[in-house]
Amino acid sequence: MKSYRPLMRYRFHPGYVAWLLHRVTGLGLALYLFMHVWVIHHIGRGKESFDQVMGVVQSPLFHILEVGLLACVVFHGLNGLRVVLIDYGTAGEKGPHKSWVVATLAVSAGLTVLGGIPMLRLAFH
Repeated sequence: MKSYRPLMRYRFHPGYVAWLLHRVTGLGLALYLFMHVWVIHHIGRGKESFDQVMGVVQSPLFHILEVGLLACVVFHGLNGLRVVLIDYGTAGEKGPHKSWVVATLAVSAGLTVLGGIPMLRLAFH
Protein backbone atom coordinates (compact mmCIF):
# COMPACT_ATOMS: atom_id res chain seq x y z
CA MET A 1 0.00 0.00 0.00
CA LYS A 2 1.39 3.35 -1.04
CA SER A 3 1.23 6.33 1.25
CA TYR A 4 0.38 9.77 0.01
CA ARG A 5 3.29 12.21 -0.10
CA PRO A 6 2.47 15.86 -0.64
CA LEU A 7 4.10 17.48 -3.63
CA MET A 8 5.00 20.64 -1.76
CA ARG A 9 5.69 21.40 1.87
CA TYR A 10 3.91 24.23 3.59
CA ARG A 11 6.09 27.27 4.29
CA PHE A 12 5.63 30.07 6.78
CA HIS A 13 4.85 32.99 4.49
CA PRO A 14 4.49 36.50 5.99
CA GLY A 15 0.69 36.52 5.83
CA TYR A 16 0.52 33.29 7.83
CA VAL A 17 2.99 34.60 10.41
CA ALA A 18 0.94 37.79 10.80
CA TRP A 19 -2.26 35.73 11.13
CA LEU A 20 -0.68 33.47 13.75
CA LEU A 21 0.80 36.36 15.76
CA HIS A 22 -2.56 38.17 15.66
CA ARG A 23 -4.23 35.14 17.24
CA VAL A 24 -1.49 34.66 19.84
CA THR A 25 -1.47 38.33 20.86
CA GLY A 26 -5.28 38.28 21.05
CA LEU A 27 -5.07 35.32 23.43
CA GLY A 28 -2.45 37.14 25.49
CA LEU A 29 -4.67 40.21 25.74
CA ALA A 30 -7.63 38.07 26.83
CA LEU A 31 -5.51 36.43 29.55
CA TYR A 32 -4.34 39.86 30.68
CA LEU A 33 -7.95 40.99 30.95
CA PHE A 34 -8.71 38.18 33.41
CA MET A 35 -5.63 39.02 35.48
CA HIS A 36 -6.57 42.71 35.46
CA VAL A 37 -10.07 41.91 36.75
CA TRP A 38 -8.53 39.70 39.46
CA VAL A 39 -6.26 42.55 40.63
CA ILE A 40 -9.10 45.08 40.59
CA HIS A 41 -11.28 42.62 42.51
CA HIS A 42 -8.93 43.00 45.47
CA ILE A 43 -9.79 46.70 45.81
CA GLY A 44 -13.15 45.69 47.27
CA ARG A 45 -11.54 43.29 49.75
CA GLY A 46 -9.77 46.04 51.64
CA LYS A 47 -6.55 48.00 51.68
CA GLU A 48 -4.40 45.18 53.05
CA SER A 49 -5.51 42.70 50.40
CA PHE A 50 -4.97 45.19 47.59
CA ASP A 51 -1.55 46.21 48.95
CA GLN A 52 -0.51 42.57 49.08
CA VAL A 53 -1.53 42.01 45.44
CA MET A 54 0.20 45.22 44.37
CA GLY A 55 3.38 44.06 46.12
CA VAL A 56 3.39 40.99 43.89
CA VAL A 57 2.53 42.97 40.76
CA GLN A 58 5.38 45.44 41.34
CA SER A 59 8.02 42.69 41.12
CA PRO A 60 10.59 42.82 38.28
CA LEU A 61 8.97 39.75 36.68
CA PHE A 62 5.70 41.62 36.23
CA HIS A 63 7.51 44.64 34.80
CA ILE A 64 9.05 42.35 32.18
CA LEU A 65 5.61 40.89 31.50
CA GLU A 66 4.33 44.45 31.03
CA VAL A 67 6.79 44.86 28.16
CA GLY A 68 5.30 41.70 26.67
CA LEU A 69 1.84 43.19 27.16
CA LEU A 70 2.98 46.35 25.37
CA ALA A 71 4.27 44.23 22.48
CA CYS A 72 0.93 42.39 22.30
CA VAL A 73 -1.10 45.61 22.31
CA VAL A 74 1.07 47.36 19.72
CA PHE A 75 1.27 44.44 17.29
CA HIS A 76 -2.39 43.47 17.66
CA GLY A 77 -3.50 47.05 17.04
CA LEU A 78 -1.22 47.72 14.09
CA ASN A 79 -1.93 44.36 12.49
CA GLY A 80 -5.65 45.00 12.94
CA LEU A 81 -5.26 48.28 11.09
CA ARG A 82 -3.32 46.48 8.35
CA VAL A 83 -6.11 43.93 7.99
CA VAL A 84 -8.75 46.69 7.83
CA LEU A 85 -6.77 48.52 5.14
CA ILE A 86 -6.45 45.34 3.12
CA ASP A 87 -10.09 44.30 3.55
CA TYR A 88 -11.82 47.65 3.16
CA GLY A 89 -9.25 49.94 1.56
CA THR A 90 -7.35 49.87 -1.65
CA ALA A 91 -4.34 48.09 -0.12
CA GLY A 92 -5.74 44.68 -1.04
CA GLU A 93 -5.57 45.50 -4.73
CA LYS A 94 -1.92 46.53 -4.79
CA GLY A 95 -0.56 43.19 -3.66
CA PRO A 96 2.74 43.84 -1.80
CA HIS A 97 1.39 42.10 1.29
CA LYS A 98 4.83 40.88 2.36
CA SER A 99 6.09 44.46 2.72
CA TRP A 100 2.98 45.41 4.72
CA VAL A 101 3.61 42.56 7.16
CA VAL A 102 7.31 43.39 7.47
CA ALA A 103 6.47 47.06 8.06
CA THR A 104 3.92 46.11 10.72
CA LEU A 105 6.46 43.91 12.49
CA ALA A 106 9.19 46.58 12.25
CA VAL A 107 7.01 49.41 13.57
CA SER A 108 5.69 47.14 16.33
CA ALA A 109 9.21 46.19 17.37
CA GLY A 110 10.36 49.82 17.32
CA LEU A 111 7.44 51.05 19.42
CA THR A 112 7.87 48.15 21.85
CA VAL A 113 11.55 48.98 22.33
CA LEU A 114 10.80 52.69 22.79
CA GLY A 115 8.08 51.98 25.32
CA GLY A 116 9.83 49.03 26.95
CA ILE A 117 13.05 50.81 27.89
CA PRO A 118 11.41 53.01 30.55
CA MET A 119 9.49 50.00 31.87
CA LEU A 120 12.67 47.94 32.23
CA ARG A 121 14.48 50.86 33.87
CA LEU A 122 11.67 50.99 36.42
CA ALA A 123 11.90 47.24 36.95
CA PHE A 124 15.64 47.25 37.62
CA HIS A 125 16.16 50.76 38.98
